[in-house]
Amino acid sequence: MTIDTTPADAVDPRFAALPSRPGKIIAVHLSYESRAAQRGRRPEHPSYFFKPSSSVAASGSTIDRPEGTELLAFEGEIALVIGTPARSVSLADAWDHVGWVTASNDFGLYDLRANDRGSNVRSKGRDGFTPMGPGLIDARAVAPAALRVRTWVNGELAQDDTTADLIFPFAQIVADLAQHFTLETGDVILTGTPAGSSVVVPGDVVEVEVDAPTAPGAPTSGRLVTTVVGAPASSDPSLGSLPAVDDTQRLEAWGSAERAGLSAGSGDPAHAGQTAADAPASAGSPVLSKELRAKLEKAPVAGLSQQLRKRGLNNVSLDGVRPMHPGAKLVGTARTLRFVPNREDLFTSHGGGYNAQKRAFDAVDEGEVIVIEARGERGSGTLGDILAIRAHARGAAGIVTDGGVRDHDAVAAVGIPVYSSGAHPAVLGRRHVPWDTDLTIACGGATVQPGDVIVGDADGVIVIPPALVEEVVDAALAQEDEDAWIAARVAEGHPVDGLFPMNDEWRRRYREETGR
Repeated sequence: MTIDTTPADAVDPRFAALPSRPGKIIAVHLSYESRAAQRGRRPEHPSYFFKPSSSVAASGSTIDRPEGTELLAFEGEIALVIGTPARSVSLADAWDHVGWVTASNDFGLYDLRANDRGSNVRSKGRDGFTPMGPGLIDARAVAPAALRVRTWVNGELAQDDTTADLIFPFAQIVADLAQHFTLETGDVILTGTPAGSSVVVPGDVVEVEVDAPTAPGAPTSGRLVTTVVGAPASSDPSLGSLPAVDDTQRLEAWGSAERAGLSAGSGDPAHAGQTAADAPASAGSPVLSKELRAKLEKAPVAGLSQQLRKRGLNNVSLDGVRPMHPGAKLVGTARTLRFVPNREDLFTSHGGGYNAQKRAFDAVDEGEVIVIEARGERGSGTLGDILAIRAHARGAAGIVTDGGVRDHDAVAAVGIPVYSSGAHPAVLGRRHVPWDTDLTIACGGATVQPGDVIVGDADGVIVIPPALVEEVVDAALAQEDEDAWIAARVAEGHPVDGLFPMNDEWRRRYREETGR
């Protein structure tokens, strides 16, 4: 008997465009300014997820969209292939460890994103979901800041951007990753996608090309071609997550409400009269700028509430919730969780295992506030110390629930700001079923959408539409300065009549003394 000793990778057509089968594939979540603007958030540092090498496919391959799913999205990207191992390399030397550059398509199935948000295990790790090629560009022949990536769908240009638009230069990404583990020869880094990613359906043909148009010879990867085909359903409900979509997922997959066929603002927590690209925050992991967050930390909730009322928004208070730490300020963007009234058969199907409550606390990002709809039901806990510790470890800004908290003293000791209706010893199954996450909810009688701005202090908690937050906080701080001046005059012995609010004479004096 003859034994074939040819390396498997040499005969596996999936890896034909690469020097070898990658030991690991690391993908960047968000790295282009255009994509950050589209998503309404700009990260301070790069973040990553892994894709299995079994997801690699060659140019000319097909990709399955399983029956029962609708949100298969393409993401044209530049792939870096490591040429020499990198471990603890400097920023100046990082690019020297990149051997080649090629085109890639980081496909994702948003229908399977809910339970693995951030890690993308099921939504992006499927067989065939990482086409690469067809050719390699020598990294020595190109400047990393002068590369271009373009994507076509059925011959129409959908994405066109250059690495001059990167938030994080390639050398920074390589050096950052190499701080934590060795990048080995053949490893691949997917460097993120620019704006324009959207949904494709069976029959669509997607092409991605990476080139360096200003380099000598204008080297190119050639066009990476992938055809979308239908496939049988592949999810077994007895094993794990079934496909599930909502308008928020549709909006993020399609890239805009118009493309998704949604009315203005549907599923778009940051819309409030704007397009998703224009809004300051969006679903998922929205981020307030440092400057805006600092302003909100200074502004009292009462003052913010007053300014919202002046703008016609009266129903913004989350009533019935009190702070566990009255001296702590709460500022963040909402990540939502909904409980429904307990029904024994539904608790059996949804209450155990990796339920919506656990998913919410595992998925919360830095600076976000978990806001829980518990219908004002105080007769059961909606979180305890373990979940509070998890939220704190994830960098969450706080937790707000209009239900109860169990393990009250232990939760308080964690130190994360918590607002609730009070303490209750009962475990989850007494009054509630954890049902779903990242959707519009009601908490304390107020509507809260993912991405809304949440601010709390000893007076209570309010929700601010993202499109109004900067205007409102600036006005609230200005009013605080004015009120402080009025308070000083009252302390001097002046009567409040004509001073609070100021009449024309007091207003003139205020302007003269303060220059405002």
